[in-house]
Amino acid sequence: MNKKVELEVIDISNSQAQIGAFALILGEKEGTRQLPVIIGTAEAQATALCLKGTKTPRPLTHDLFYNSLHALGVHLLRVVIYKVEEGVFFSYIYLKINDEITRIDSRTSDAIALSLRFNSPIYIYESILEKECIRTAENEIHQENSLRNSAFESIKKTSVNDLEKALQKAIFDENYELAACLRDELKKQK
Repeated sequence: MNKKVELEVIDISNSQAQIGAFALILGEKEGTRQLPVIIGTAEAQATALCLKGTKTPRPLTHDLFYNSLHALGVHLLRVVIYKVEEGVFFSYIYLKINDEITRIDSRTSDAIALSLRFNSPIYIYESILEKECIRTAENEIHQENSLRNSAFESIKKTSVNDLEKALQKAIFDENYELAACLRDELKKQK
């Protein structure tokens, strides 16, 4: 089965692809993949104001919808991005009314604007995220850290003489993180 991945809103920026549109950047909550979703000006404004905690003198459309649902005792449980066609994302919002859960089709921009107001999670299917995501520099940093961690694990298997040589080299190279690990391992082995 296609597992769901939780996303969070990272940023809103001007769209490079469409004039007068914005890119809503969603990020994988427990990962480094990001998903740009092109949204309109009204949705970008509504989402940005909500993210900043800015209150408007009169309720905007998403605020009105949130207030209406809240007054009726309806809670938005989650948003699920379930499909993408030609760069357009399709979403469901899951509403809980008393003990009944109702699924409603929604534009992704509206679903996310509401999810922020309800503080509800946003999900996407793994297969869609993998196909549509952009990789970030964090992903490269994570890979470097994995390599570094495996190097630190191999330190534990090194002789005292080799550790002392490696420590001198790390200090000379000004690699103080490695030097600290080597120093600590030397103390353990002595």
